[in-house]
Amino acid sequence: KKCQRYETDNNQLRKQVKLLQVELHATKEENKVLNEKFNNTDELLKDKLVEKLTKSNSNVKCFLGLPSISMLFGIFKLLEGHASKMKYWMGPDSSDGKRWQVNNKKKPGASRKLTFFEEFVITLLRLRLGLNTYVLSLLFGVSQSTISRVFTTWISLMAQCLGPLIKWPSKEKIKKHMPLSFRRKYPNTRVIIDATEFYVQRPRNPTAQSKTWSNYKSKNTFKTLVGITPNGAFSFISDLWTGNISDRSITERSGFIDLIEKGDHVMADRGFLIKDLLLSKGATLNMPPFTRPCKHGKGRCLTAKEIKESKSIASLRIHVERSIQRLKSYKFLSGVMPINSLSVANQALKVAGFFCNLMKPLVQKL
Repeated sequence: KKCQRYETDNNQLRKQVKLLQVELHATKEENKVLNEKFNNTDELLKDKLVEKLTKSNSNVKCFLGLPSISMLFGIFKLLEGHASKMKYWMGPDSSDGKRWQVNNKKKPGASRKLTFFEEFVITLLRLRLGLNTYVLSLLFGVSQSTISRVFTTWISLMAQCLGPLIKWPSKEKIKKHMPLSFRRKYPNTRVIIDATEFYVQRPRNPTAQSKTWSNYKSKNTFKTLVGITPNGAFSFISDLWTGNISDRSITERSGFIDLIEKGDHVMADRGFLIKDLLLSKGATLNMPPFTRPCKHGKGRCLTAKEIKESKSIASLRIHVERSIQRLKSYKFLSGVMPINSLSVANQALKVAGFFCNLMKPLVQKL
C-alpha cells in the first residue's frame, strides 16, 4: 500500500513538474517577446500612439473621423475578415493588373511589421488629418512606400465594403424622418443637391489642364455631385469628374436623374438648370427665383414674394453646404491631390461620406 501511495505521489509530482516546465517555457517566450519589444523604440512609440488615439470617443472623432470607440472597433471587425485575404497594391508599375485582388490564401512572406489594426489606423489618420507619408512613416516605424501601399490598399477595401452603404432612401423613409423645417413648406423634398470641388495638381498636359480647369475656383479641380436627405445625411455621392464639367452635365451624366421618381421635389441652387430633366421624370425643381430687369432704372429685382421664397429655400439649402463642410473635414480630400490620384480620391470620397452619415444628424427632427 505504501508503495502504491508513493507511486501515486510520484506521478502527481511528475505531472506538476511537466506543467511547471510548460509554464516556464511560456514565460520565457513571453519575456523574449517583451525584451524584443522594449528594445525596439519604434514599437513602443507605435503602441503608445495607437493606445492614445483609441483612448476616448473624443480622440477617435478628432483624429480618426469616427464618432466613437465602439464604432471604430465595429467597423474594423467588419473589415478584418476581408483584410486577411486582400492583395496589397504594389504601385502603378505592378505587372499584376488586379491591384486589390481578393484570393483564398493569406499573404506569404516575412512576418508583418504592422498589424491589421495598425494599418486600419494609418488609413484613418491619413484620411482624417491628411498626414503625408513621411510623417506617418516616422510615427509607425516603416517606410514611406509601405505607408502608400497600406493606404491605397485599405482605402480600396473600405470603399468596396462601406461605400455601397450610402443608400438612396425610399420616399416613405424620407417622410418618416422629415424635419419640421422642411415639413412646413417643402414636405415633398426628396433630396437637396449641390456640386463641390477638390483641388488637384496642375497637369503638364495642356488638354488635361483645360479639362480640370474650374472657372468657379480659378484652379484645377475634380468635381462631384452630392445629394443629402432633408435631415442632412448623404444619399448620393457621384464619382469625381474633371473641374470643367457644368452642374447640368454632372447631374445628367452621374446617374442621379435615374434615381428620381414621379412626385419627387429636388432642391438646388440657381446654377442647376435641370428643370426639364426633372420634368421628364415627373419631378419638381425647387430653387431660388431668378432676378429680372427692373421696370425703372438699372439693375435687377425680385418681388416681395420671390424674396421671401428665396430666403426660405436658402435657409434649408444651407444644410447641404454644412454636409459638404463636414465631408471636407476629412483633410485628405481638402488638400491638393496628385493628378494621378483620381481612383484613390474617388474611394476616399465614398468612405468619408459613409463616415459622415455615422455622425449626429445635422438637422434634428422636431
